[in-house]
Amino acid sequence: MALEHAILVALSERAGTGYELARGFDRDGGDFWQATHQQIYRVLNRMADGGWVAAEHVAQTGRPDKKVYTVTGAGRVELARWLAEPAQPTHPRDDLAVKIRGASFGDPAAVLTEVERHLAHHAERLAGYEAVERREFADPTALTGHRLHQYLTLRGSITTERGLIGWYDEVRTALRRDSAT
Repeated sequence: MALEHAILVALSERAGTGYELARGFDRDGGDFWQATHQQIYRVLNRMADGGWVAAEHVAQTGRPDKKVYTVTGAGRVELARWLAEPAQPTHPRDDLAVKIRGASFGDPAAVLTEVERHLAHHAERLAGYEAVERREFADPTALTGHRLHQYLTLRGSITTERGLIGWYDEVRTALRRDSAT
């Protein structure tokens, strides 16, 4: 998925500034999309040039003016086109998996430490996602439309984090057992 489409979805939910988009992506903890502030501003400018978004300049007292972006008709057409396009299945690959596979060629204790660090990171992310779920989606059976789609995205992140935590725990147990032999 291109950042452009993530931004179109976010701005379709609510108009906002580049800063607000970046904060929203950060706040959601990546369950929706991850991007740096610089990437977001660069893409917003390109999208504005392409006619997918429009920016309203809003004067602020004591601070620089801000640009509030909204999706244009052309942006809605592009988003609808992209939503209907088949998505390619993905396969997660990361450095940690390579490190685990190659642990016997280096320092397995260092790899174990890295696995434990990842496990703690993902446990923290899971706790954050579960807090959002409790706070924002108390009765998931009553959800429809946009709120249901937000909830389903969050559930995907929760399920992914639980799976990763389970795998990291399995790897940690195996590496500890292996180092004891």
